[in-house]
Amino acid sequence: MEGYQNVTDPVFSGPDETNVRDLAEIPSVEVISRAAVMLMSAAAERLGLADPEPDDSPRRDLDEARRLITALAGLVTASVEYLGPHAGPLREGLQSLQRAFREASAVPDEPGQGPGEKLTGPVY
Repeated sequence: MEGYQNVTDPVFSGPDETNVRDLAEIPSVEVISRAAVMLMSAAAERLGLADPEPDDSPRRDLDEARRLITALAGLVTASVEYLGPHAGPLREGLQSLQRAFREASAVPDEPGQGPGEKLTGPVY
């Protein structure tokens, strides 16, 4: 991965200091948003949405997608009051993933039982 070095490499001298930000300088909304985007991206990959034919994707893993979507639902639900204008797009992204999961499932969950729906309510 670009920007990272192998810590077992004898010439490793630590992280690239030019790309490191002090966590104290990063606003909480940015930390939460970045975590949400990472969860969204990982869930989309596990749903096969990065491939032209999601149904045939070698990365498709609905069990993993369920876990990621549920974690995303928990994060978004717990932090919605702090997200301000970021809340709407994150909720929409979450709902899109929940719908994509329902469509990808051979036997869809009952409304309210899909990933994260105990936290967000049913998604149709």
